[in-house]
Amino acid sequence: QVQLVESGGGLVQAGGSLRLSCAASERTFSNYVGAWFRQAPGKEREFVAAISRSLGTTYYADSVTGRFTISRDNAKNTAYLQMNSLKPEDTAIYYCAAARFISRASNDYDHWGQGTQVTVSS
Repeated sequence: QVQLVESGGGLVQAGGSLRLSCAASERTFSNYVGAWFRQAPGKEREFVAAISRSLGTTYYADSVTGRFTISRDNAKNTAYLQMNSLKPEDTAIYYCAAARFISRASNDYDHWGQGTQVTVSS
């Protein structure tokens, strides 16, 4: 069972940047797709970005393309989400997730972190 722990959330002004980290408990994290989802108050959880297991192919939601970058360091069992040019509408709880294959659907992910709050002020 892979356990995931997010960190790096916080309060930032619009236009600012944050870097989220997702530390996995297992060295086999390299066998999993890594992804980030987010959930704003009163809204459903939505896909943000995903990265494949070894080649590092990346996928993004249209709303974050060009502003967010997902990456991973398999030697450190860690995935990252670099968020630039943040907007108030990016405010949400951000969750790290892992799965055996790439998907934009949250139901396809078996392992989840506890979430980290990102708040962007205008």
